[in-house]
Amino acid sequence: MKLLLVEDDPEICGMLKKFLEKENFEIITANDGEEACSKFRQETCDLVLLDLMLPKISGMDVLQQIRAQSTVPIIIMSAKDTDSDITLGLGLGADDYVTKPFSMVQVLARIKANLRRTGQYAASSPARPSLLTVGELRMNLEDYTVSKQGKEIELTAKEFEILRLLLQNPRKVYTKEQIYSLIWNDAYLGDENAVNVHISRLRNKIEDNPRSPKYVITVWGIGYKSGEFK
Repeated sequence: MKLLLVEDDPEICGMLKKFLEKENFEIITANDGEEACSKFRQETCDLVLLDLMLPKISGMDVLQQIRAQSTVPIIIMSAKDTDSDITLGLGLGADDYVTKPFSMVQVLARIKANLRRTGQYAASSPARPSLLTVGELRMNLEDYTVSKQGKEIELTAKEFEILRLLLQNPRKVYTKEQIYSLIWNDAYLGDENAVNVHISRLRNKIEDNPRSPKYVITVWGIGYKSGEFK
């Protein structure tokens, strides 16, 4: 699989590239924001590793540009580990994050978890319907599109998976721990922030009124479930 590695520190970039190539990934590197956007347009990448502190164009701007044209998984790498920075990155469309300093094993685990999640799209059970219809929402599991009243809604990989989980299992309530474990395919370490941000962003895209949701319902003190429609 081909990964785009965006990192302006030559030492970190070289170290990650060498390590990931030993894990049989093809690595395309970019050392600034402009180069990252250019290479993403030129290459077909399966995942993006993105530093936030970049010259020329910031990592946040690169994130927005990539997300405007693709739902490829994006993992943020940054020493900016405050809740506001992480929330902003996730809110702009990132799927995951690792904070510096990080271990190579940690980065590899995040990459594999996100690739497994996107790879499961093609492995949907044939017993499941390929088209889910709930209220005015239509979710096509064959071409991975979501529409409402005939208008397509752009969702990231994580948003799509969260919505699919809830719509395929109506009336079932999922805790934040269950959602994180199933969607991120990783151990839950009390990180509610990632789930909260993705749920909020999903609601902003699919709900008529995100403050009074009909499709992704909060079950207070427990978690979330799909709304019920006649």
